[in-house]
Amino acid sequence: MFEGIDAASFLLAVLGGAIRMGTPFLFVSLAECITEKSGRVNLGLEGVLVFSAMAGFGGAYLSNNVWVGVLLAGFAGAIIAALHGVLCSLKGVNDVATGIAIMLLGLGLAFYLGKPLIQPQAPQLPSLALGAWSSMAAVNTALSINALFPIGVGLAIALQWMFGNSKWGLLLRMAGESADAAKALGYSVTTIRVLATSVGGFIAGLGGASLSLYYPGSWNEQLSSGQGLIAVALVVFARWRPMACLWAALLFGGASAVGPALQAIGISTGYYLFNAMPYVLTLGILIYTCKPQQRIAGAPTELFGSRQ
Repeated sequence: MFEGIDAASFLLAVLGGAIRMGTPFLFVSLAECITEKSGRVNLGLEGVLVFSAMAGFGGAYLSNNVWVGVLLAGFAGAIIAALHGVLCSLKGVNDVATGIAIMLLGLGLAFYLGKPLIQPQAPQLPSLALGAWSSMAAVNTALSINALFPIGVGLAIALQWMFGNSKWGLLLRMAGESADAAKALGYSVTTIRVLATSVGGFIAGLGGASLSLYYPGSWNEQLSSGQGLIAVALVVFARWRPMACLWAALLFGGASAVGPALQAIGISTGYYLFNAMPYVLTLGILIYTCKPQQRIAGAPTELFGSRQ
């Protein structure tokens, strides 16, 4: 099956694919990391991702400006996520059930409003040619990076610093660790969580823009393939650490790239099996981490406590 594999070409293809396919994972996982740090779960990120991808594509197409599309995708994600945050703030409302409803709402709106956008072509995000130093086409292709990827890396670094060194980060972690302590100091836990969920939605929206405006670079109803849901497991795998989310996103992106990388060097046997690797990784993480009566290391306490 693997006889005659060009190892260098394969590794370069996986590297390029890890960055290309890992970019949406990165933004959505950072979004969920912020949300869960405040003590709230947003299982609606799949709907946020798809809706923002549609909005971003539509904005770029109608304005003929890709960055208008990126901003619109971010704001669309923030609006849907804010709705989740507000609903979860109501007494007796369950985060998980509301997240599923938000996911269905986002998907339904995207499919309905996005029907006229299936055929048109919108401006695409530029690539950063980090492989220009090499004369090898494989290196140039692998290191041709989505312009949003460095923004995601910068966000991961900034959030890592913010959680440990800023007042906003301290308040966010306080709301996630002890809502009673935050209230005792005079802070509104509801406000913190709604803001955290909305900011997370904006960041997830950038992941949606990456899907529709870079790779695959078009709008269709099968755009996401469950990346919003996978990102929730990815945050658990990263133990709620933004920099670990970056490496985990690259790991999942690389897993997603194995099948196409093998096909690129002429190996098509088992293509669909290799395409299932991200889902197998997700299942493995869930089995490993979801142990009865055991708190996951690094998990915000309020995720397993009462909802405010």
